[in-house]
Amino acid sequence: MKVIKNIGLIIFLVGLSIFTGSIFLGSFNLTSDQLEAFIKEKNYKNELIKDELSKAIVTSENLNIFEFSSRVRNAYKTSNAHYDALIAKYDAEKNWDKKGEQYQYKISGKLHSLSFDLAKKAGKGFVRENQGLLWWLTFGLGILGALLFIFPNYKLLGNPGIKNNGIYLESSTNRGLIAWLVLIYLVGFYLLLYFMPDYVVNWTYIVDPISTFLSGGLASQWFVYGFLYCVIMVVMGVRMYIKYRHNKYQVVRTTSVLFFQIVFAFLIPEIMTSLNMPGYDFKNAFPLDYDFFFEWNLDSLRSSGAIGLFILVWGIVLTLVIVPVMVYFFGKRWYCSWVCGCGGLAETLGDPYRQHSDKSLKAWKLERWLIHSVLAFSLVMTIVTLYCYFTGAYSFLGIKSQFIKDTYSFLIGSWFAGVIGTGFYPIFGNRVWCRFGCPLAAYMGLVQRFKSRFRITTNGGQCISCGNCSTYCEQGIDVRSYAQKGENIVRASCVGCGICSAVCPRGVLKLENGPEKGRINPTDVLLGNDVDLLKLMNEK
Repeated sequence: MKVIKNIGLIIFLVGLSIFTGSIFLGSFNLTSDQLEAFIKEKNYKNELIKDELSKAIVTSENLNIFEFSSRVRNAYKTSNAHYDALIAKYDAEKNWDKKGEQYQYKISGKLHSLSFDLAKKAGKGFVRENQGLLWWLTFGLGILGALLFIFPNYKLLGNPGIKNNGIYLESSTNRGLIAWLVLIYLVGFYLLLYFMPDYVVNWTYIVDPISTFLSGGLASQWFVYGFLYCVIMVVMGVRMYIKYRHNKYQVVRTTSVLFFQIVFAFLIPEIMTSLNMPGYDFKNAFPLDYDFFFEWNLDSLRSSGAIGLFILVWGIVLTLVIVPVMVYFFGKRWYCSWVCGCGGLAETLGDPYRQHSDKSLKAWKLERWLIHSVLAFSLVMTIVTLYCYFTGAYSFLGIKSQFIKDTYSFLIGSWFAGVIGTGFYPIFGNRVWCRFGCPLAAYMGLVQRFKSRFRITTNGGQCISCGNCSTYCEQGIDVRSYAQKGENIVRASCVGCGICSAVCPRGVLKLENGPEKGRINPTDVLLGNDVDLLKLMNEK
């Protein structure tokens, strides 16, 4: 069995290496006709950008993607700098007509996105000409190798059940060298995805046929991410089925998150796009879907007719009615552990790292301040955005709409949710984003903490203090402290994943949706229902 695992590991690493190395393959340049068509497509109104791009990339040179991207970015910078200088000149002369005229010649958009659009048209070489072969050499080998590595666990794990044997002894699961290498790769992947997508245009060629089949258009970096997201969840979902095969709740829950990710988050939006509808993830509730009320999205929905109006109404009803009602009856677990794509990736790809969630009092304090700050940030941003949208103003109470949206998108949408939230799985645990940053989790957590039927009940008389429950709690809850005292677990952060119950050898823990009466003990209300806080007060 170990031989099969080692072979699988080698095959996986070969596929991963080819996938990563494909970035450096091929050449990039444009013909004059291709550039002319691109400029018409973009409706650029100045001749300078045409001249600059022509000098930079209309060439017989075989540029690599890094050279190509650098030249394209410099061309756009040169063009915009020229018109910025003219704007400043006419502003000083108080020639307002001329000043206003120059704005139409500036090129808006992020440089990496503009460079990606050109690179998509300019690419040539092995990857673009052998898309099917590259798919099998990258995704195909990666999937095959991962499954060969995972399947022997069915025998190696022996009898169904979970033990902590080896979890802190292996380099990949104890913050050792392998864990750090995984972190570096994941962080690098997200940095490229968010800030340098033009560098990975070859990845989009690999999945172009799939994107064309689903939506009728070529793949973007976000299609690559969505497809890769689904593939990883399916493969690691197989691992979940094997590891937690003794627990029906985990089997059904894993199936649920796979279904909602593949069907609702990936396939339905692509199919809607192919039908000239706005691609929308119907399970993605505000404020996790933080740009739902951005101007571009509202304009898109308003111009999409009946389906746009339905999506707008559905998004509002989902946030204000469905989410709190469902949390009341089932706790936030109905979303965080059964529906959400972020939670789905955390529960599949992140499962090997769940033991790294910090259980300290400092982490709990940081969690409360940070996640509620993000929620407040998202609400302020939305209020400012809507005010400016309906009034035509640029700011509200001194807060500029575009500035706060860009700040949130950069700090929260990109860095916190992506680079840190997923990239740091191997070191900080698999629910960094869900625990410390997700504004929707904060919103549902407030409902769950004070007005919900959900709780985890404990039977202290049977607890043997093995610590499995606390070790495996991805939300940093010291479950064993509750179990030893026989107290119900009612925490805003609990996502109801049920792993604590699944790993308990004595059946001490049980997830319940019972009546509110008796859910929280009087002392729990007084002390905030937190065992760590109780310990602190006793010490003082």
